[in-house]
Amino acid sequence: MLTRSQTVTDLLRAQILQGDYLPGTHLQEVVLAEAMNVSRTPVRAALAALEREGLLTYVAKRGYEVRRFGAEEIRDMYQVRSVLEGNAAALCARRGIADETAAALAALVEKGDRILAIGRLDPADLPAYRDMNGAFHSTLIEASGSQVTAAHVTQIRQIPFLSDRIILWEDFHLIHRSHDDHHRVLRAILDRDPQRAEAIMREHVHFMGEVVIDFLSKSSSAPPLLQES
Repeated sequence: MLTRSQTVTDLLRAQILQGDYLPGTHLQEVVLAEAMNVSRTPVRAALAALEREGLLTYVAKRGYEVRRFGAEEIRDMYQVRSVLEGNAAALCARRGIADETAAALAALVEKGDRILAIGRLDPADLPAYRDMNGAFHSTLIEASGSQVTAAHVTQIRQIPFLSDRIILWEDFHLIHRSHDDHHRVLRAILDRDPQRAEAIMREHVHFMGEVVIDFLSKSSSAPPLLQES
């Protein structure tokens, strides 16, 4: 059974990874405790645990803030993720995937189609799209059969703004383009074309990395969301 501290830690980690708290955001114990309807004790333990994981930074006389990264560091990490997930897509195409996996991926793509069919981004649809996107990527990773790839992808996804939970739900054109990549990756896998599957997936992840960097660079939030190089 999860302890209260573990539950709070898991919730706060998920919120950070999906971008509810932007880089540089000061996390206050009292505010978090009230929002989660818990005492400050499990919140304090959660903040310390997430600092150890590298999601938070402790600033003297200020407390904890969401860790900030430099633009080149983020770009480099997205490059690594693109190679890993590109390799997974190539393995799926080269080895083939089970019929039930193909059906599951097709169902996820269709779910995304239904969400975007209205031609605009409804904030109420964000959780469902986020779940679809994460499930699509996770299903491909698992279907690749590479435990090494899965382990490294899992590790890199535990970094703010590199998680599949990050969906910048503001520009329909960008979301539509990203979802079209899901269609094309799946088609390349079903066509048993590993080179095309890998190339599309790598570009898909790279593109979203550039979108994230652009978003963080242009944000008017204070303090700056990106570290100076």
